[in-house]
Amino acid sequence: MTSETDIKSFADIGGFDIKKVAVIGAGVMGAGIAAHVANAGIEVLLLDIVPEGAANRNAIAEKAVEKLLKADPAAFMSKRAAKLVTAGNIEDNLSDLASCDWIVEAVIERLDIKQALYAKIEAARRPGSAVSSNTSTIPLGDLTAGLPESFRRDFLITHFFNPPRYMRLLEIVAGPETNPATVAAVARFADVKLGKTVVTCKDTPGFIANRLGTYWLQLAVGEAFRLGLKVEEADAVMGRPFGFPKTGVFGLIDLVGLDLMPHVQGSLKRALPASDPFHATLRDEPLISKMIETGYIGRKGKGGFYRLNRENGGKAKEAIDLSTGAYRPQEKASVPELEDGGGKDIFALLSAPGTAGRYARSVMAKTLAYAARLVPEAADDIVAIDDAMRLGYNWKFGPFELIDKIGAARLAGLLAADGEEVPALLALAADTPFYRVENGKRQYLALDGSYRDVVRPDGVLLLADIKLKSQPLLKNGSAALWDIGDGVVCLEFTSKSNSLDEGIITMLAKALKLVKDKHKALVIYNEGSNFSVGANLGLALFACNIGAFGEVEKLVATGQKTYQDMKYAPFPVVAAPSGLALGGGCEILLHASAVQAHAESYIGLVECGVGVLPAWGGCTAMLERWATDPKFPKGPMPAPSKVFETVSTATVAKSAAEAKELKFLRESDGITMNRDRLLADAKAKALALVEGYAPPKPVEFFLPGPTGKVAMDMAVAGFAKRGMATKHDKVVSGVLAEVLTGGSADHIEPVPAARVLELERDGFMKLIRTTATLDRIEHILETGRPLRN
Repeated sequence: MTSETDIKSFADIGGFDIKKVAVIGAGVMGAGIAAHVANAGIEVLLLDIVPEGAANRNAIAEKAVEKLLKADPAAFMSKRAAKLVTAGNIEDNLSDLASCDWIVEAVIERLDIKQALYAKIEAARRPGSAVSSNTSTIPLGDLTAGLPESFRRDFLITHFFNPPRYMRLLEIVAGPETNPATVAAVARFADVKLGKTVVTCKDTPGFIANRLGTYWLQLAVGEAFRLGLKVEEADAVMGRPFGFPKTGVFGLIDLVGLDLMPHVQGSLKRALPASDPFHATLRDEPLISKMIETGYIGRKGKGGFYRLNRENGGKAKEAIDLSTGAYRPQEKASVPELEDGGGKDIFALLSAPGTAGRYARSVMAKTLAYAARLVPEAADDIVAIDDAMRLGYNWKFGPFELIDKIGAARLAGLLAADGEEVPALLALAADTPFYRVENGKRQYLALDGSYRDVVRPDGVLLLADIKLKSQPLLKNGSAALWDIGDGVVCLEFTSKSNSLDEGIITMLAKALKLVKDKHKALVIYNEGSNFSVGANLGLALFACNIGAFGEVEKLVATGQKTYQDMKYAPFPVVAAPSGLALGGGCEILLHASAVQAHAESYIGLVECGVGVLPAWGGCTAMLERWATDPKFPKGPMPAPSKVFETVSTATVAKSAAEAKELKFLRESDGITMNRDRLLADAKAKALALVEGYAPPKPVEFFLPGPTGKVAMDMAVAGFAKRGMATKHDKVVSGVLAEVLTGGSADHIEPVPAARVLELERDGFMKLIRTTATLDRIEHILETGRPLRN
């Protein structure tokens, strides 16, 4: 499961190949790192101490793997990955470190324990193997003090963020004696195999993300107390207006755990000089101390700043009153400043005279100023700071991108008006932006006042960069076509949530014609949060509500035909999903010549959940996948039964690896771990298919007919009796069963795929005309949750 563009060996860049990894410390972070290494298809040794008096000396590591298999969100991309983790202990298995290329230490944050472990590692490891610590609080110089030069040469810090599978940031710190080839090998492995964006940090307290992030959180909490804001108001301000996660600050602290804050704050307090502005954010809040003491530490405890009160069998959402410490019903925040333009204009919000404006200014003006102080102290340039906060704290924009939205001079003016020091970097920028586009390239402001190109790693191709220097070949309100070089065209969805509508279907048809006439291959890809959430249900509901069923049927038929044209095109079409690829988005993958999927792709045919069925070829394509699998049982019933099981339950694969198990992806489809490498990998796959490419041949199915439908109906009736299927579930499943078994006629001869496609269309239209299906569609559009009617 590695990037196909990773054709350079580590030796080519002065490093070495990493084929086996050891992780020492099977706590939450260590176990999570081990799981993610296994996700990359790499063998990993997970070690911990021997429990006192334990019969099973590997008990701690083995229990960690068991917990990982049950974790939600899942730590493993596939349960098969768990087989790559070997559990052991540091007394019996240290000699096994000699076979490992990279050894990650993730034990308790105590210098004496770490150094004692390093001495044992040094005696057991193979010379030249990389050794790193996952610490975020202890300087590298302290970690390696007194250790031999051979160890210092191969040692670095690799700071993962929790949970390691999902958080893309990896901060790397090298010491003055660390071998650059070792750093290059680990960084390349983390990038290509683990999917991380590697940010190089200096050996300063908290590195980048936690230092700035802790400052921001501490300041935001303290100012909310000082100004008397409700937690809902504070989170409304410190959320979407700045491009922060909708949790805001109090919701974020609940998520990570209130009990962690004193530890991180304490380490920074001890390590940072007295002159650092961080110390001014430290406030003793008795309420927070009491919450920690009584177990109200967030979602993993009894509750936090928010909680779900389940007393008397209820589920009441509550929030804490910061002034009294009592819980009260959670409210929708009423913040006039956000309604008066501050929700979209950051400077307007910072300048607003009300409490929310003062809160925004007192937190964000200082936070952005603090970010400017960290260059060059914690990082060499602003790009590293921005990358760290986007990926480590899920900010949509980095601090310097936010400053550009405000204006450096205007931010400096706000700081000066509040009596705050204006950092030198902010003064340097003055009326110029921190980022600009020059000659089709994105550039950043360096410390010497010059602009330098933002450099992408080898093998990274972003559509965002292509757009800076070119115009689309074709464009409409929902999609665009881009020339990405070497005869390859990229189809990009641009609709809301990349939902599929007539504009996208039209553009796909135009793309097929354009590529056939002038190019070599087509890639379907975008850089949104999700590949596609499926068909635009709002448009479908509107058409049905005005009785325009003919228009709906036309769109179903047009979409189905266009997808078939894509499948049988005389050139390769490669789909490259990331995030959600649901319904019609999944059907695109099923009809592409090949797929290059980001590892974090969540794929499924979910139409039954909204009361319809896949009708752009999804049922037919899934039948073909299972019926033609040489390892799957033959006969008229096995393939329809398997597809019925998957589609009727609206099953969604929780990773690209799991999508292969469900046959939403083929075994031959590629998986890219690093999101930034997806387009380059998809393009490379498309070009590799060009020479000698021939489209597939239409298939025929041996289907069971009405007797098969009866068996499926009986299965659903059984689920209904147990309360696992609703009245309308039975209706939808019945129509799906009829499609998958070949219709109402008994079958002596094979059933052509074209006939199953026809049954799909008829089944969809039958369901879309029912009131129960329209109720489901309306409910999911209003609430985001399926209706169980």
